[in-house]
Amino acid sequence: MSDAFVRQGELTDIQSYPAWAQDMVESCTEVRTRVAAHPLFHKMRDGELDASQLSTFLVGVWPVIEQFPQYMAQSLLKVQYGRSRGHDEARRYLIRNIRVEQNHADHWLQWALASGVSRDDLLHGEVPPETHALSHWCWHTCERDSLAAGMAATNYAIEGVTGDWSALVCASDVYENGFATDVRAKAMKWLKLHAKYDDTHPWEALEIICAVLGSNPTQRGVALIRSRVVTSYEYMRLTLDHCLEAEQVVSRPMPLVELVYEERKRA
Repeated sequence: MSDAFVRQGELTDIQSYPAWAQDMVESCTEVRTRVAAHPLFHKMRDGELDASQLSTFLVGVWPVIEQFPQYMAQSLLKVQYGRSRGHDEARRYLIRNIRVEQNHADHWLQWALASGVSRDDLLHGEVPPETHALSHWCWHTCERDSLAAGMAATNYAIEGVTGDWSALVCASDVYENGFATDVRAKAMKWLKLHAKYDDTHPWEALEIICAVLGSNPTQRGVALIRSRVVTSYEYMRLTLDHCLEAEQVVSRPMPLVELVYEERKRA
């Protein structure tokens, strides 16, 4: 009997996948929920993030947005045409979606500009180490791990939970209505794409992962996939925790020594 996996049911029905994949997804539910329902996204939905928290989020997550096509390119390097159905599907998926992810970077830039973050700050600003760790992790796993593991960490885990939290933010029109009408559509495009139209991408990635590993992979193989999924969620949570803790910059009284210096310059 062949261990090859061929999906029979609906793409977005977890029951269509092998038992090991169902168990893996179930075991990751709690940590995924900590990201999808993070307090930062509740505050964003309700229009309660201050400028420092929002800018830290937009600048801090930008490296992942900008580099996502490159993560996929690293995975593409591992594909061997004709090796298996899983590899052939991965080749088509990755090539097709690399351009899509590039467009998403353009949409993120528009979101940042509408939020008061300059292009220069987004592209060249200092990224906190606490948020930069996520992009380093994504690069590492896509470069060093197996094809299935790298795709599990990025195309399944990160894209999947991003769809969850984007839908949460878009569940109310409060955040959207906070933008001026002339920039509102561009500002919300990234969020709305991920909340509504991108929801099949993670499922397609899961199908490819199952096709590569088969219906009865080794325990070590399954453990590797689960580890990469959970690690991505945890790095995302650490990023969000840091962004939520960012303090609003407030004006402070000028120290006495500076006041004296200013008075002497005017005298």
